[in-house]
Amino acid sequence: QVQLTESGGGLVQAGGSLRLSCAASGVTISSYAVAWFRQAPGKERTVIASIIPSVRIVPSVRSEYYADSVKDRFTISRDNAKNTVYLQMNSLKPEDTAVYYCAADRRFPTRFISGRADYWGQGTQVTVSS
Repeated sequence: QVQLTESGGGLVQAGGSLRLSCAASGVTISSYAVAWFRQAPGKERTVIASIIPSVRIVPSVRSEYYADSVKDRFTISRDNAKNTVYLQMNSLKPEDTAVYYCAADRRFPTRFISGRADYWGQGTQVTVSS
């Protein structure tokens, strides 16, 4: 049984940092593209960062994607030995408040932009106070 489990959410003041973790079980996460989505109240769930499968990484090609809203503040990374993907979030703003989900897609190119993936986590709440 495949599970993605997010952790690391919480309440933080504006300007602060959090690191979200997405731990995978039942699947080798290095074989998957992984994305972080977020959904704020009353808004659609959208992809904010993604990383391609480890086997597809080549030095001359960018392996990560960031939405404009989080570029230069958030960093996605993976630790294949721990079967975990992270989202380091710095300089947090109140508008970053949302439920954050990780997702994994075996397909490449991925389906993240259309909001689809093979597996989803249950979500973790991030609240940024002003």
